[in-house]
Amino acid sequence: MADPLWTLGEVISATDGRCEGDPAAPITGFSIDSRAIEPGEGFIAIRGPNRDGHDFVAKALETEAGCAIVEETFPADTSIEQGGAGAPSEYDEARLVRVRDTFEALNDLGREGRDRTDHAVVIGVTGSAGKTGTKEALRVALSPSGSVHASAKSFNNHWGVPLTLANMPRGIDYGVFEMGMNHAGEISALTRLVRPHIAIVTTVAPVHLGFFASVEEIADAKAEIFEGLVPGGSAVINRDNPHFERLTAAARSEGAEVVSFGEDERSTVRLMHCDLDPNGSTVTSDILGETITYRVGAPGRHVVQNMLAVLGAVKLAGADLKAAAEALGALQPPVGRGQRFVIATERDPVCIVDESYNANPASMRAALATLGLTPRSEYKRRVVVLGDMLELGKDSPRLHRELAEAVDAAGIDVVFASGADMASLFEAVPKERRGAYAKTSEELAPALLSTVQPGDIVMVKGSLGSRMAPLVDELKRKFEDR
Repeated sequence: MADPLWTLGEVISATDGRCEGDPAAPITGFSIDSRAIEPGEGFIAIRGPNRDGHDFVAKALETEAGCAIVEETFPADTSIEQGGAGAPSEYDEARLVRVRDTFEALNDLGREGRDRTDHAVVIGVTGSAGKTGTKEALRVALSPSGSVHASAKSFNNHWGVPLTLANMPRGIDYGVFEMGMNHAGEISALTRLVRPHIAIVTTVAPVHLGFFASVEEIADAKAEIFEGLVPGGSAVINRDNPHFERLTAAARSEGAEVVSFGEDERSTVRLMHCDLDPNGSTVTSDILGETITYRVGAPGRHVVQNMLAVLGAVKLAGADLKAAAEALGALQPPVGRGQRFVIATERDPVCIVDESYNANPASMRAALATLGLTPRSEYKRRVVVLGDMLELGKDSPRLHRELAEAVDAAGIDVVFASGADMASLFEAVPKERRGAYAKTSEELAPALLSTVQPGDIVMVKGSLGSRMAPLVDELKRKFEDR
């Protein structure tokens, strides 16, 4: 029988907690979501801005959680608050690990999870766009060379990163961690937990400008990832980005070896040639002195660019470069980031492109350009449904309006838009290309559903808070129910 991921005793030791349970009891992993708890896992009762995990401890234990990590004062008791001894807890103390602060306990578990990996090569990924796709591509590319542990979904914040570290098996060969931010200092804290051997910055773009005075400040915040590099670590930086020199200076100040990637002839990982098509790309690149030709299964020039960083990291990690490049042929876009759903109808098929998970000026332009690769022989009309790109600050109306050029370059036939700032784009496109505009995605739905028809390819994209995903679901229902 394989050793458990953790024992209860190890959890108690890592968190400086106390518990009456058997120290040898196995703990198979951790979750902060009581709805996702698997039998044997530990539930960490995090206090969030909207919910307190302590309210769901009973539910977690009912689903056979191995333990629940709670704060010392749990459960709250009025007699204790009034200075009395308090009633005995109704919970099984053998399954409660009591700690001073559950968020700190989560970080302690993440720190210990990283410390106890013996030989894993750890890779950190950040950037204004492409983080999740790059992380998933690293998972695919490294798998032929060994076992890989990577963040689930987009677990890239102050909860997701330590949770992913805590769930990392001891004997893993490669660990891949995505790190995101919308304020300065966030990545600094995350990378010091991850302590990567290799740190990738995919790109720097005007994202989260509502929290920064300039794009240069965003570059500095992304450069925080280099602060956690282990001694002798490598920084993999986009040479085609205008902030390359700024990022390079930050990396070198931390003692990092800098590896550049891009089309620039000075890049140490260089794109030599690529043929783009709607389903992927055929690419020839020089990867640190080794020329290879390979197929990338997910479409888009931006994907080709990020795969340079992936293959550069693969080679730096000592993994099998040729096997990694071959594996990229099976790459698929992550959920909500370019997935294509082709639905047959009695007439022509309809294709729905789901880009509803996130949006910023860089990813919006990339998605539009990729849609523009679709041949007219496959789909007669190119339709886009665009929601607001959030957290762009005072420049938001301008950044939305400037997408009109990308819409035109991609040959978009019909534009639907929702949100206060996306109105700027809707007004900037020619009247003959305007489908409909509404303040919310819900209000936009009737006009959209009545307009889209067989033979169309429809891309739906916006920031998560713009609630564009329901439109994807409604479009799918409309044609799947026929």
